[in-house]
Parts: sequence; structure tokens; C-alpha cells
Amino acid sequence: MLVEGASDLAAVETLAARRGRDLAVDGVCVVPMGGAMSVGRYATLLGPSGLGLRLTGLCDEREQGYYARGWERAGAPHQDIFVCAADLEDELIRALGTARVEEVVAAEGDLRAWQTFLQQPAQLGRPRGQQLRRFLGTKKGRKIRYGTLLVEALDPARVPVPLDDLLTSL
Repeated sequence: MLVEGASDLAAVETLAARRGRDLAVDGVCVVPMGGAMSVGRYATLLGPSGLGLRLTGLCDEREQGYYARGWERAGAPHQDIFVCAADLEDELIRALGTARVEEVVAAEGDLRAWQTFLQQPAQLGRPRGQQLRRFLGTKKGRKIRYGTLLVEALDPARVPVPLDDLLTSL
């Protein structure tokens, strides 16, 4: 399974664990590629034209073209690419609702940083969901940590469709 980064890896592994699945035992390796621009290289190396592995992937909407081209070069079926509307953080924020995400932020001890962030001129007047997405990316490791925390906070019936479909496809 090819994912863009470590925060996607954290979310996928956390959801799998919540569902009682051990991806490694199931023969699934989740590979964070360090960005979608690397997907062609990974797909060619690992997919049907390389090691012959079945490819699945999770990507942001704006990165879908990179995945489609990478899958095509590797000879892999496109239906195994699962696309988040903006990105996975956006999907998780919408699934939880901004109030619940803010509760998670407060519980993690990031409330003061969040309140300071909201006072920045660039954040004034922006929708709360966009502010939260930006906040998650402002400190090294925060997106990874919240990839786990937001999935843990999800109601099992409200898992974002791309993430749910990805795990269901395995």
C-alpha cells in the first residue's frame, strides 16, 4: 500500500488496529513514500512490472494524477487508488467535526498553541476546518501524531470513505 507520508501511515495503521487487523500478518506493507512525486518509482519497483505485488494507494485529490500515471506505468488497476477530497487530514476533520478535533487538540496539551495560531493574521476569517488543517502541519511530527489521535477519536460509523474503502479492499 503506497501512501504519501508518515501521517497517512499512522492513520491507516491505527484504523487497521482499531478493526482488529494486523496488516503485517495479513501480508500488507504500508509504504510512506515521502510525497506523491515518488509514486511512479515505487509503483514500478513494487507493482506488476516489478516485484509483482498488488498495489493499493491512498492519496490527496491534487495528487491523483501522479498515482494514476504511476499505476499505469506499473500495469496496476486504477480502481485500487483511494482518493481523499483534499487530503486525509481534511477527511478526518470533516468526519469528526471541528469541535471534536479541538477537544482532541486540547486533550493533547496543544490548546495554547492552537489559540496562539488562531491569532495570526493569515488565520483570521478562515473557516475553522482550514485553520485546523493548517495547524496540524505547523510543527514537525504534529501531523503524524494527530493522524493517530484523530482516527482513535472517530466513531466507527464515521470513518472517511477513502480510508474505509482502502482497508475494505485488502
